[in-house]
Amino acid sequence: MRSSKLYILDTNVLLHDPNCLIEFKEQDIVIPMTVLEELDSIKDRKKNVAQEARIAIRAIDRILSQAASPEEISGGVQITLPTPDPDAELGKLSIFPDHELSMRKGFLPDHNNNDNHIINCALHLQSIYPDRQVTLVTKDINMRLKALGAGLKRVEDYRTDQLISDLDLLTPGYHKIDGNFWDQVAEVKTEQERGHTFHRLARGVLPDTYLNEYIFDDEGFAARVEEVGEESVTLLDINQQFLLDQQCWGIKPLDLPQSFAMDALTDPNIDLCIINGAAGSGKTLLALAACLEQVIEHKRYNKIIVTRSTPPVAEDIGFLPGTEEEKMTPWLSAIQDNLEAMHEGDEQPHSSIKYTIEKANIQFKSLNFIRGRSIQEALVLIDEAQNLTPSQLKTILTRCGKGTKMICLGNLAQIDSNYLTPLTSGLTYIVERFKDYEGCSTIHLQSVVRSALAEFAESNL
Repeated sequence: MRSSKLYILDTNVLLHDPNCLIEFKEQDIVIPMTVLEELDSIKDRKKNVAQEARIAIRAIDRILSQAASPEEISGGVQITLPTPDPDAELGKLSIFPDHELSMRKGFLPDHNNNDNHIINCALHLQSIYPDRQVTLVTKDINMRLKALGAGLKRVEDYRTDQLISDLDLLTPGYHKIDGNFWDQVAEVKTEQERGHTFHRLARGVLPDTYLNEYIFDDEGFAARVEEVGEESVTLLDINQQFLLDQQCWGIKPLDLPQSFAMDALTDPNIDLCIINGAAGSGKTLLALAACLEQVIEHKRYNKIIVTRSTPPVAEDIGFLPGTEEEKMTPWLSAIQDNLEAMHEGDEQPHSSIKYTIEKANIQFKSLNFIRGRSIQEALVLIDEAQNLTPSQLKTILTRCGKGTKMICLGNLAQIDSNYLTPLTSGLTYIVERFKDYEGCSTIHLQSVVRSALAEFAESNL
């Protein structure tokens, strides 16, 4: 039986989630020829999205290779899972030759504009299938507006990978208990182990808690969730004053959220630390200070690899003279700024910074060259992670080898990507996906400590 719904996919949907073809369940999917041409032009570029383009092309080929004739490809080929599942109900995939459409009344003008080609394709399918719900799916906000203005009845964003409906639901990584925490505990079992104090209490006291969440109250109590069972929760007791007295490379936390972040950054049992927060909240400074402390003072890791994603960095870093580190340095000036802040009191700050970079073996790497690597015994600092898609962050996180810790920093209010929103950002995605992973800690920094001007700008602009 033919599906009542028909989805036309834009190129950016396939780049955002190369495996999206199986996410529409029993509904049919159409890919305009223009989309295939765009994927073809992207797959050979030296961009972060090139790999996503190649994965999407292979996924399309895997399905369409079952067809015996061009007519079958135009009519629709049954979508199958990579691992066959007899219970899966999936629709059909077809390719529409939108380049054969001639201009008609209601079509958008053809000025070699690929978006217009795809919208015209959707309008054509809407006219020939009046009994079906023809829907254009695109991550491009302006394209959605143009399609609605041109007369397309249904236009949607791709939200299958959106794990939360509101950014306010994103976990901050800590939970404040009003008053005295122990006043709410009827029964507790306390044990001393490995020089630490653990409290086991009923799950009902903290019903919605998760692993590595920090708990604190107004009376100086602070703890981290170590274990979550069906009936009990185990807390690692950490005094608030102890957290605030921490110090890494001369940097001390200014408030409790910063102290939670520093504790997670320096804990060798946590191999993924996610810190998000407003501009000027101290994300990079805390992370860099913790990295230097662990590499130089404690020698837990052999090197620090620093990388970030912005639209210019996504392009090829070029063939002009200079090493990869020299070409990446302008884009990683935030690291240089924080190194200067940490050494501003030294007699020769420039010499101190140079010594620190060499001693800590700090390497500035392009994301293009992290793919395919297996990084061992290192701290990997990913700045501006809010500009990465879930697929891109998956690629980077799977580079983590033995003894390596990943640190993701980002500000969901400063997304530069055309196709990402705070709810669909890879940073939001991994915060939710790793919430119950014992080796992950997430901290949201709320206060702006850079300056009074920065705080006012963050709040009022």
